[in-house]
Amino acid sequence: MGILTKTLLGVILAFSLTACGSAPTASRFATPDDTMVGQAPPDVWVESFTVSVPRSLKVNERNLYYPRGDIVWRGEPRGDRHAQVKAIFEAGLRRATPRVSGATAVRMDVQVLRFHALSEKARYTVGGVHDIDFRYRLVDIATGQQIGPTKEVNADLDALAGQAAMAAEGRGDTQKARITAHLERVFVEELTRPGGHVTAKLGLLQQINDL
Repeated sequence: MGILTKTLLGVILAFSLTACGSAPTASRFATPDDTMVGQAPPDVWVESFTVSVPRSLKVNERNLYYPRGDIVWRGEPRGDRHAQVKAIFEAGLRRATPRVSGATAVRMDVQVLRFHALSEKARYTVGGVHDIDFRYRLVDIATGQQIGPTKEVNADLDALAGQAAMAAEGRGDTQKARITAHLERVFVEELTRPGGHVTAKLGLLQQINDL
């Protein structure tokens, strides 16, 4: 689908949501894989972790309603966006790991697949969804063997917009702070909750990310 069509759809859907409220819709990861449903969380604690943000992920700095790309990040001054995203994931992991206390020491390897936050134009007008995808594996420190399958996680987060976004910035609740806190919750849920994290249902704007 062309970027112009996608942008127009985003604007139309956003105004529809403003008028009618957002109806819950199924997201691409709303139902966990059958092999994960009901499974007990791994009995682990995280001794160390790694975060990879592949350089093949494309960055888009254009100020459009919906810039195409794998990484769209405007919550920090322009710079090495791959390094900035890596630091956000590492901060979330550092805050999450002390809250996980199992029997087996593991290394958690995380690979970022997508980090599509909001452009300035979207953040201060129609809003949207922070579309965050990653995969991870757990490796037993003692044996060097992987525990269970590698898992992909969708960690979408609703994004503040307009006056709400500006008010949040004023009290220090920045995009970076919100996303870091969200990732902390996601990692804890993955390692402590049966089935792991369940993607929030964020309405039609979430559907734009799948077009």
